[in-house]
Amino acid sequence: MARSSVSLRLYVAIAVLAVLPGLGGWWAWKGWGPLQQDATVLVRKGTSINQMADQLEREGVIRSASLFRLWARARKLQLIRGEYTFTSQASLSDVAGKLRRAEIHYTFVSIPEGAHAWAVQRRLKDFVPEEVFWTLWKSPRLAKTAGFGQAESLEGLVAPLTYKLHHAMEPEEVMLMLVEAFRNQVRPKLEGGVLPPYTTLILASLVEKETSLAEEQPRVAGVYRKRLALGMRLQCDPTSLYARWLTGDLRFTAPLVEDIRRIHRFNTYAVAGLPPTPIAIPSASALEAAKAPQVGKDLYFVATGKGGHTFSPTLGDHNRNVAVYRREIIRQRKAARG
Repeated sequence: MARSSVSLRLYVAIAVLAVLPGLGGWWAWKGWGPLQQDATVLVRKGTSINQMADQLEREGVIRSASLFRLWARARKLQLIRGEYTFTSQASLSDVAGKLRRAEIHYTFVSIPEGAHAWAVQRRLKDFVPEEVFWTLWKSPRLAKTAGFGQAESLEGLVAPLTYKLHHAMEPEEVMLMLVEAFRNQVRPKLEGGVLPPYTTLILASLVEKETSLAEEQPRVAGVYRKRLALGMRLQCDPTSLYARWLTGDLRFTAPLVEDIRRIHRFNTYAVAGLPPTPIAIPSASALEAAKAPQVGKDLYFVATGKGGHTFSPTLGDHNRNVAVYRREIIRQRKAARG
């Protein structure tokens, strides 16, 4: 009996020893990983398997770079550049699987209609460093890609869309995505208007910043078109603000007297004609209005204070409408205080 018991224990020990390596391998592959909290890893362009393995181990995502290398080479892993997120205690199997399936984590960034350069920069700040942004904003190559090589900046040359971005993208790649979307989706819509395409884009941007009401936009465009034909200054308030921002004064408030009087090539109170570039991203309705302005007798318009505008053909009528607007603003302020 004693010999049988010893033999049994020996067999059990041998069996356990035979199984342990397999269990150890299974645990190394499927067991909890070392991550204490969710983490993000960037796979940059040109990253090799060895570099990736070392990076994952260094950042505490996996325990063994060597085991990852063995798996990656056995599976002939093709690393896809991108941003990958891993949950806490993700196993080596989980990490490897995400990379093999290229489960890239994207951030959705919306660039809205009416956005100007400074608004676009703020929305892209996590993907394009500020100094790099302003350099690329004046890139002739990117302007040419958008379809307007003569443009001095990318103002207005960005499509108002929601973009899928990740942090492994290069800044220039991000900006290229924006102007390619403009070239493909907006540039064709500028053809066939009464003005050349880039001039249409500039006019549309003024219309966009003056009113967001689609039913008013052709009429606003008509006022500006008529003023251009008569040689009158456009006196567009948003251009005086744009001139302010270009001087480095980034107060985003209503125009002040000093803004209207500022001598600047973008301020249409100070200079004749359209500004040199658009001043924002126009909407589709503003583009259509600029292509076919509703030209009539009107030469003036002013806000009503209630969301729309009042149009007039003469300066006298316009001054009376301005007085009505001012009384409405005073009334609203008193009502707010009361």
